[in-house]
Amino acid sequence: LIEVHESPQFGRLFRLDGDYMTSEGEEFFYHEALVHPAALSHGKVRSALILGGGDGGSAEELLKYPSVERIVLAELDEAVIRISRQYLNKINNGSLDDPRVDIRIGDGLAYVRDSDEHFDLVLLDLTDPDTPASALYTPEFFASVKRLLNPGGAMVLHTGTPVFAPQVVQSIVRGLKQQFAVVAPLGLYIPLYGAYWSMAVCSDQLDPRQLAETEVLSRLHALKLDKLNYYNELTHQGLFAL
Repeated sequence: LIEVHESPQFGRLFRLDGDYMTSEGEEFFYHEALVHPAALSHGKVRSALILGGGDGGSAEELLKYPSVERIVLAELDEAVIRISRQYLNKINNGSLDDPRVDIRIGDGLAYVRDSDEHFDLVLLDLTDPDTPASALYTPEFFASVKRLLNPGGAMVLHTGTPVFAPQVVQSIVRGLKQQFAVVAPLGLYIPLYGAYWSMAVCSDQLDPRQLAETEVLSRLHALKLDKLNYYNELTHQGLFAL
C-alpha cells in the first residue's frame, strides 16, 4: 500500500505499507547521512548501486558528485517509482529521469546474486529489517554485496533504531563485522521517524572516521557541496560520535 499525504510540518509525506518512509521537509537528514560520509570519503565515486531508494532521494544526493557516471537503482515496486515521479519531485529533483540512472524493477537480492558489475558504492536504501526486506540484512547477503565492490569501495545501509530495537541493531552490526574489516556505525535523529536512527559504512579499506575535519571542508568546497542542509565538516565527525 502506497500513500502520499500533505502535512503542515513536512509537506508531502510518503508511506509504504503503513510505515513513513520520507517527506519533503526533512528527507535531507536521512539521505545526506546515507550518502555523503561514504561518498566524500571515497573521493572519486564513479559507479553506485542503490537497492530500494525508489523515492529518488539517494540518487539525487549521489548525482551532486561530478565523478558519478552510472547509478543502478534496483527497486522492487514499479509503483514506488511512478508515485515518486508524480508526487515527490521535491525529494528526487528529477534524478529518476537522469540519463546516468539505470532503473531496474525487481528483487534486489536477485539483482545482486546475478550481477557481474562492480561498484564504488552500494547503498541499501531499504525498508526496515522487520519487513519483507529482512533477507537483505543477513551476513550472507552482505557477503554477496561485498563481491560487487571495487577496491576501496563501501556498502552503506541503515540499521534501524537503537532506541526502540537495540537487539536488531546489534545483530545487524555483528553480521556486518563478519564480512567487512571496517564497520563504521553512525547515527542521527530523523524527525519523521521520531527517533535516533543508526546507519553504517562498511568496507575493507575505506574508513570515513579517518577523514579530518579540514579535509572534509576542503572536499566540500571543491565539489561545491558546502550548501547542503545537514551534512558539513562538523556533522561528519558528529555522525560517528555515538
